[in-house]
Amino acid sequence: MFELSVLEWVIVAVCAMFIGFTKTGVSSLGILVVTVLMYIFPAKESVGILLPMLIAGDIFAVIYYRRNVVWKYLFSLIPWVLIGIVVGYYVLNQVNDQQLKPMIGSLVLALIILHIGREKLGDKFNSLLPTSLWFTLLMGILAGFTTMIGNAAGGVMAIYLLVKGLPKTEFVGTGAWFFLFVNIIKVPFYIHLGLITIDSFTFNLWLIPTIIIGAFVGVKVLSLIPQKAFQILILGFAAVGALRLLFV
Repeated sequence: MFELSVLEWVIVAVCAMFIGFTKTGVSSLGILVVTVLMYIFPAKESVGILLPMLIAGDIFAVIYYRRNVVWKYLFSLIPWVLIGIVVGYYVLNQVNDQQLKPMIGSLVLALIILHIGREKLGDKFNSLLPTSLWFTLLMGILAGFTTMIGNAAGGVMAIYLLVKGLPKTEFVGTGAWFFLFVNIIKVPFYIHLGLITIDSFTFNLWLIPTIIIGAFVGVKVLSLIPQKAFQILILGFAAVGALRLLFV
């Protein structure tokens, strides 16, 4: 078991609650959890600690939003996501903790700029983007890569699903199935890299109750957030998290 101070345990418990909240509420808030855990644990070690917690939240979200999923947006993404996961595995095996943080932050910020800038690039561009093959290819590879190297694909998927124009519940439900799928695929890779161990998994089990509490809070809060405010929150949290990764 990890030796943490009382304050560190409190911070980790709050992060676990936020994980549940991100899975049923504001998804890109998860990037903040990624950065906070990197203050408590070494960057690469934190990645392995976080993954089982994310899967617990994914399972709850999939059960709750099982009818709110747009499968065609997932099926078109999966082949490219798998490529990104494999590339991310090899990168994760080579980089150190300090190289990992700015790499993730830069990718998320680039995607936020794309989403904001597309509104200024004309109606033709906007109409072609959601259905273009290159957009799906790029989003899939980036989602697979960022989720593999740092469990940080929340910002990537936020951009992808916002561009598709999904309402709140379909946004969360489609994202829930996506992350359950990719996070389970990542488990053997993380075990092989030594990022998931018996100790880290035991540590995760203690945090499951707080994840579930956060998930219930997310369900309640989501219904209270207007669609436009929801999109602003998604982009805002993703930007703050990305900037923290760049400058920590």
